[in-house]
Amino acid sequence: MRTIKAEIKHYMAGLTTEGGMLTARFSFPPEFIGFQGHFPGKSILPGVCQIQSLLCMLEQGSGKAVVLKEIELAKYFSPVSPREEVVCNVREFGDATGERTVKAVITKETVKVAEMKLRVSFIEKGGK
Repeated sequence: MRTIKAEIKHYMAGLTTEGGMLTARFSFPPEFIGFQGHFPGKSILPGVCQIQSLLCMLEQGSGKAVVLKEIELAKYFSPVSPREEVVCNVREFGDATGERTVKAVITKETVKVAEMKLRVSFIEKGGK
């Protein structure tokens, strides 16, 4: 069974951590499950997939499970079409323990796609 989370992880590349900043690139093909039905004939990457991309980055970067607690801010400025590469930067990543707020910016080339502020919990994998 295909899941959005598994597919998003598959399309993540170049994950790096430097100075408390986590960065990764994503490029989703037309057959990406997230495009199904959003919108027929003019596919656009849904906001929920952008948020899940950030959560996948946090999990990979921290080595811990991540639980979304609250979307404090989600502003979308420009649509993302199939095959367009986006770069996600998560600030205030630092020490990934307990509950914290992270800030993120998603861009394509020089255009801001989205800005987000998410409250998340970091949990040791296999723990509670």
